Amino acid sequence: MAEHKLELRENVGATDEFKVTPWEVSGAIDYDKLTRQFGTSRITPELKERLHKDYGSGLHHMLRRDFFFSHRDLDLVLKDHEQGKGFFLYTGRKPSKGMHIGHLVPMVLTKWLQERFKCNLYIEITDDEGFLHKKYEWEDVQAAAKDNVLDIIALGFDPERTFIFRNTEYVRNVYPLLLKAARKVTGSTVKAVFGFDDSTNVGLSMYPVYQTIPTFFEKKRCLIPCAIDQDPYWRIQRDIAEGLGYYKTAAIHSKFMPPLQGVTGKMSSSAGQETAILLTDDEKTVKNKINKYAFSGGRPSVEEHRKLGGDPDIDVPYQWLSIMFEPDDAKLKQVHDDYRSGKMLSGEMKALLIEKINAFLRDFREGKKGAAKDVDTFMYKGKLAKEMWARTYE
Repeated sequence: MAEHKLELRENVGATDEFKVTPWEVSGAIDYDKLTRQFGTSRITPELKERLHKDYGSGLHHMLRRDFFFSHRDLDLVLKDHEQGKGFFLYTGRKPSKGMHIGHLVPMVLTKWLQERFKCNLYIEITDDEGFLHKKYEWEDVQAAAKDNVLDIIALGFDPERTFIFRNTEYVRNVYPLLLKAARKVTGSTVKAVFGFDDSTNVGLSMYPVYQTIPTFFEKKRCLIPCAIDQDPYWRIQRDIAEGLGYYKTAAIHSKFMPPLQGVTGKMSSSAGQETAILLTDDEKTVKNKINKYAFSGGRPSVEEHRKLGGDPDIDVPYQWLSIMFEPDDAKLKQVHDDYRSGKMLSGEMKALLIEKINAFLRDFREGKKGAAKDVDTFMYKGKLAKEMWARTYE
């Protein structure tokens, strides 16, 4: 197994043009090349048609537009569902002091999947990783975790089918299973996959094993919606799962939401707040950030833009509309065509995005206002939460 993982280190997504690891994303990502390097499969038109035909209500726009583009064993997940075996969902959040809209991408698709398939969802709050990796004080990590839980609840997940848990709290229920999984993963494997070295604290070397544990919460196949930089965690799980008596996890991977300054790399609040729209940004801040920092595909002058048109392929406001903020395909096409022809100016494109984001954040803030009263349901007292606290995993 160690030799196999050393091989994966070479395929973790580092090239002369771009780099993709669980810790760093940079450069202009070639998603075809990345898919080949990671050994994942493209989501085919046939798979999308199967979802559209069998489960009604149409595909989520992030699937229709190939923003979620890659998978592991999504076909087997659908087969299990069709045969009545079912499946479950798992996603997570590393606590940070400011979630941005890019952090919501996997959450939004996860919510859509839960609604369509009526399945259980486990949301891991990785306060252990937040403490070990980010160098935050313990109290700061816990405060961030508490606020992030409210952010997640505000999105509207099913409270009876969703269990949100903090790793450091729920570890008491899973520690024997965690040890069994840990015994199957060598130090050289973790170093090879994640690039850890002798200066890495030993806690981080253990953390990737805990990341696999929620995939064992049910004796069904697990489906993980995530950005593709998180895929190395699931390669470890797929190596050890069957030896522990569980299914290899499935995953569905998204591309990266670009930062405001351009379409390379990914949005990251740690790279500076001017690269991202935070969930806490007020309407004036949203407007100022987009007008000042959002990279435009427009021309230097109005006259030139009217004559030659803009380039929506590099225009960040258009990309953000396409990814999250304009689900209507006909409306998005009109925006695309008007911008390409020069009928729509860059300022008008930015104004449209500002309007859409502020409407989204107004709804989000309203949801968050009522989230505090639901924390106990999601974490301790809801149907699934109570079942999980009554379980131990040997």
